[in-house]
Amino acid sequence: MRIYIKSFLIIALISLMSCEDVIDVDVPVAEARLVIEASLDWQKGTTGNNQTIKLSTSTPYFNNTANSSVTGALVKVTNTTSNVEYVFNDENDGTYTISNFQPIIGNTYTLEVIYNNETYSATETLIGVNPIKRVEQSLEGGFDDELLDVSIFWDDPEDEKNFYLLAFKEEGDLFPVLEDFPDEFVNGNELNEFFEKDKDEDSDDGDFKPGDTVSISLYGVSEQYDNYISLLIEQYDSGGDPFSAIPGELKGNCINITTPKNEAFGYFRLSEFDKVNYTFQ
Repeated sequence: MRIYIKSFLIIALISLMSCEDVIDVDVPVAEARLVIEASLDWQKGTTGNNQTIKLSTSTPYFNNTANSSVTGALVKVTNTTSNVEYVFNDENDGTYTISNFQPIIGNTYTLEVIYNNETYSATETLIGVNPIKRVEQSLEGGFDDELLDVSIFWDDPEDEKNFYLLAFKEEGDLFPVLEDFPDEFVNGNELNEFFEKDKDEDSDDGDFKPGDTVSISLYGVSEQYDNYISLLIEQYDSGGDPFSAIPGELKGNCINITTPKNEAFGYFRLSEFDKVNYTFQ
């Protein structure tokens, strides 16, 4: 009798396993949109003549297409203060370059992109930034007094609103850690910001060790861009958090003049920045 019961259970189990249905879920797919990556950054101590703008198209989330680069577009930046035009060269790989751009702090620039018979436009002002005064490492500047951290210091100008973007990148990392920093409550003071990695209990590589190298960049940005990037950072940092707000679509400053509803993704920004490389002792 036990043999029959055992055989019956095995047959029933096989039947249940063989009756699994594959459910195909139709995922909505939006029309591809133009993506404009136009950050014209001028590093202190350089001419800022060499600049690159990247164009691509958006792709569905589950699409494995690796190359969505846009070629054949017309890309131009105009200094509306002096009326000087800068036409970018199509490198046929999605990048558009120029080697004679002249950055002038406080001047306003307009980006124009013509692609697929549609014209996109954006306007921004080139924002300057004070130099990084010094870099310090410690065990006290961060959240955990057992972990090494690194801080940069700079002077904030008095009697004016300033907005900063900081990029921390450890040697070997593909992408930097970004932080926005408005001077709303610290106007006119010496400012500082620290960078500390969380300790990984399963790895010895989680926190900083002597010999590790990081690059730190400090950008001056507009208030408009600060509003944009702060939301983007917030949505990125809350990814996977079940208690975070539902992310919304972020709109950059690139407007489709020809077909307004066919908006572009991305942003046109102009910044002066200072950069330091630091090796932990």
